[in-house]
Amino acid sequence: MASSVIAVSVSKNKGERKTPVDHVNVLQNHGIEGDGHAGDWHRQISLLAQESIEKMQRLGLSVTAGDFAENITTSGVDLPSLPIGTRLKVGETLMEVTQIGKECHTRCAIYYQAGDCVMPKEGIFTKVLQGGAIKPGDAIKIIEILN
Repeated sequence: MASSVIAVSVSKNKGERKTPVDHVNVLQNHGIEGDGHAGDWHRQISLLAQESIEKMQRLGLSVTAGDFAENITTSGVDLPSLPIGTRLKVGETLMEVTQIGKECHTRCAIYYQAGDCVMPKEGIFTKVLQGGAIKPGDAIKIIEILN
């Protein structure tokens, strides 16, 4: 199955659900223009698989792309299995995986609704090596896996 972008989402602030948009502009060494998570750090862009969202839907939650505060919703790639340092071509951009999962210091609304959340275990974070545009339907290619 081809790996692709299902949705791109942004929010002004950290710690809130993101809103899907028709495209994003990604800046090198920064992240998505106008997104609250962009900046000079290792978690510039977050990715979560549609397959992970569907797990939560099967638990009875009414959730969709952006609801887990992910910037890019993907399909067809096993995100948590990618080693740190893996390079991904997403749309016009080039990213490097910097973190798998995260520690949630405060419980989000999703956790309280379902008793669990997929982002801390199945979401990944990247830094931007080359900027450009990303939109739904763009291909995701694994360029390099570092072992």
